[in-house]
Amino acid sequence: MPDPFETLGLDPTQTALYTAVLRLHRATRTDLAQAMDGPVEKVGRQLDDLVKLGVIDEQSGEYLARHPAAALGRVIADRLDRLAEESRRIDSALGSIRSLIRDYDVGRDYQSGTFTVEMVNGADVMYESVVGIAVQSPPMELLTAVPDERTMIDFARKFAELWIDAQERKLLTVHAIIPVSTLALPGVRDQLTRVLETGGKVRTLDRVPSWFMTAGPEVAGLPPYWGGNLPDHAYNFYLIRTPIVVGMLRTLFRELWARAVPLPWGRRGDGMVQVLRLAAQGMCDDSIARQLGVSVRTVRARFADAMSELGAQSRFHAGVEAARRGWLR
Repeated sequence: MPDPFETLGLDPTQTALYTAVLRLHRATRTDLAQAMDGPVEKVGRQLDDLVKLGVIDEQSGEYLARHPAAALGRVIADRLDRLAEESRRIDSALGSIRSLIRDYDVGRDYQSGTFTVEMVNGADVMYESVVGIAVQSPPMELLTAVPDERTMIDFARKFAELWIDAQERKLLTVHAIIPVSTLALPGVRDQLTRVLETGGKVRTLDRVPSWFMTAGPEVAGLPPYWGGNLPDHAYNFYLIRTPIVVGMLRTLFRELWARAVPLPWGRRGDGMVQVLRLAAQGMCDDSIARQLGVSVRTVRARFADAMSELGAQSRFHAGVEAARRGWLR
């Protein structure tokens, strides 16, 4: 059987000294040096180590034995803390394996020369290409960021039906980040409502840095120039089939998504918008409750939801922020 003291981190000399303190219960360095048959200086250093470990106490030059249960309990607690920290390090290492996988993919692509880039021309081809990719491996997650109003107008007028139909057929799911200013454009709200109703998700930012998309885990789309939009370049863009690029863009999208604001549509969102609109007309809580046919308590709960959703500190601030984000249009 292994020495339990050694298991807890005490070496044989420390164990012998600790046992001597237990037997003497109270002793000076000289007493313990005689008991250990060793020099006072060396025994003193070992006693200091035991004090630091918390298994003995020192008072006015004398060393007192602590109760073994309390003393070893502290040693065990320290060991458990170290084990917990080691466990956290292991969890962190496991969590970082994604970056290692990306590094592996980069090395593989570098060695094989694989870096598939295809120039795609035209809006029709772009929207149809996405559906074609989805058909090969449904259901596909489509992540797209749109930085400009012109692309959103084209989407609402010409191309939304294609992706909405693909969502209804369970071929893909759209996750889109768009500028908040585009919510007021003709037809955009109606088409985005249908995107949501068929399973998609949309969030808004004050400013979207550039157009890009990822179609599943293996395909990405990039504009000719980062920061640009598609219509300015006649809907010419690069279709890239390289894991490292797709992974980077998916990570960027998740970062933007975390900062973006969900659309205020749907049952809960409509309730928040209703009370904010009526409050903007100067109506009090009682009047709003009568207008909507709900209780005053419900009205106040909706105000609280709106303030939380908008990060507002007051109702007035919530109204200003809701107007800025296009909720009240």
